[in-house]
Amino acid sequence: MENQIITQEGYNKIKEELDLLSVTRRKEIAERIERAKELGDLSENAEYSEAKDAQALNEGRILELTNILKNVTIVKTVGSNKGEIEMGSSVKVSCDGKKKDFVIVSFNEADPLNGKISNESPIGMAFLGKRKGDEVMVTTPKGEFKYKILEIK
Repeated sequence: MENQIITQEGYNKIKEELDLLSVTRRKEIAERIERAKELGDLSENAEYSEAKDAQALNEGRILELTNILKNVTIVKTVGSNKGEIEMGSSVKVSCDGKKKDFVIVSFNEADPLNGKISNESPIGMAFLGKRKGDEVMVTTPKGEFKYKILEIK
């Protein structure tokens, strides 16, 4: 896995999920396994089988999150790039007469429905390094769009 950049908010979110899975969820699953063992024959015990599956999924996600956290660089300074859009920037744009707000985040923080777009997406890549007043043409799977940068925070 190559090194990825991430915002502090994204890092905190991953860290919280990792802590939840490592501490709380592990304990809950271990308790489920123990209760299921008390029911007897493990070869025909659906509750035991389900608990073991949940444990495998939980451990897989813990490993995935641990690897992500080992291979990230946290963006510490937002807005330091002389008015240019960078990771973590909040951007207000207009497109086809409609105003939209976006936040530029890393791929694993992206949530397009809530305006969080990846720095690796076509729109995110096109916005990076742009300034207030710039016009940007972006080719997306839905076609080509012209965005005007109205505000950068």
